[in-house]
Amino acid sequence: MVKSRTQFICQNCGASYPKWTGKCDNCGEWNTLVEQAAVSQGKSAVAKSVSRGHVLTPQTMQSISIEETAKRMTTGYSDLDAVLGGGVLPGGVILMAGQPGIGKSTLLLQVASEVGKTQTVLYASGEESASQVKLRAERLGANTREQLHFVASTSADDIAATIRSGAYKLVIIDSIQTLSLDEITSAPGTVSQITNSSNVIIRAAKEAGAAVVLVGHVTKEGSIAGPKVLEHLVDVVLQFEGDRYGGFKVVRAVKNRFGSTNEAAIFEMYEQGLRVVENPSAALLAERQNADGSVVMATLEGTRPLLVEIQALVNPTSFGYPKRTASGFDLNRLNLLIAVLERRTKLNLSDKDIYINVVGGLKLNDPAADLAICMAIASAAAGKRLGDELVVFGEIGLGGEIRSVHSAERRIAEAKKLGFTQAIAPKSGQADSFIKGVGDLRQALIDYLQ
Repeated sequence: MVKSRTQFICQNCGASYPKWTGKCDNCGEWNTLVEQAAVSQGKSAVAKSVSRGHVLTPQTMQSISIEETAKRMTTGYSDLDAVLGGGVLPGGVILMAGQPGIGKSTLLLQVASEVGKTQTVLYASGEESASQVKLRAERLGANTREQLHFVASTSADDIAATIRSGAYKLVIIDSIQTLSLDEITSAPGTVSQITNSSNVIIRAAKEAGAAVVLVGHVTKEGSIAGPKVLEHLVDVVLQFEGDRYGGFKVVRAVKNRFGSTNEAAIFEMYEQGLRVVENPSAALLAERQNADGSVVMATLEGTRPLLVEIQALVNPTSFGYPKRTASGFDLNRLNLLIAVLERRTKLNLSDKDIYINVVGGLKLNDPAADLAICMAIASAAAGKRLGDELVVFGEIGLGGEIRSVHSAERRIAEAKKLGFTQAIAPKSGQADSFIKGVGDLRQALIDYLQ
């Protein structure tokens, strides 16, 4: 039996090698060799395409009609629909990635159950057997859906043929890293298998007009596993973030061809599955105790205003080098803010260990968190509390000045809704008695930490 020949092609310069090496000798790049089938002797692929191609018939923009099938399917969760741009679009391909155990399969099975009320849905699993998925379906109450079908397969060819049949409006594949094509000899999860399998699935989805959701694995650094081209191929990339052991879980769109990437859906895990948190601000502040180092900040998750508690703990260091730890906040940004505190105020933090915690397992990327972090550190260092009626937000520059932030009106409205009466915020042109405007960091500490 003749063994099929393969070669390894550098994705940077195109050089070919008979076996895999970590470094391309031609261009010097690392980890750029991808396995491909060897080109048969004779005409090249470029020469063959000259005779195989045919003239295409273009359309004008006015002649293109939007089909009725373009109507979006609701997922059963209004917040998740907003993240997707209004729902699941037929023919669209969605990639959802997140840490193992965070709830990707649970959420997608719940979505399949909701869509299965009115449409035919296929759940294809390459990681779990039928009995394992049924146990989860019974726990979630999805086992009674007549239009929810299940297959256990790792063949991308078979799944693509099933999609082309046109029998299903929504197909969920868990996960893309387990699929493989028969023509490629490498193991599932390799670059060549992921790239080619996803191409086959996407082509089938576009031909049949079926919506496809791909589950993706992540690396130890948190990025989506596999080639970056996978994110370019799909229409929507969803990131499932949060602590898998508890706390809130956030679904946000990193890429969205059909809508905005500024929306976020906040979930909480229960025994019966994931539920949307209707009032996350009240849930985050329900167990708050107003001690020194505790500050309430008005932030934004996408376009949704959210009140979150920031805690700081300042202790004398037992070592020569002080320790700085942050949970839910960027450590480099924390070190910068500590340097601004020491330089622009009279606080001496060079011999203090500083710990920062964002309650609820949230991760803050909002520049408006700067003032709240500094106020929490100063409160803990001085042993003085802020008033119960105060909410804080604002960006801090290197000179200690307080800079304005976007969507201040939404933050203020959310604070008023939960009973707060004052906001320590940047000075602005708004004549709102709710805002106690501050111009620089030192003045804010003098006025509110006495």
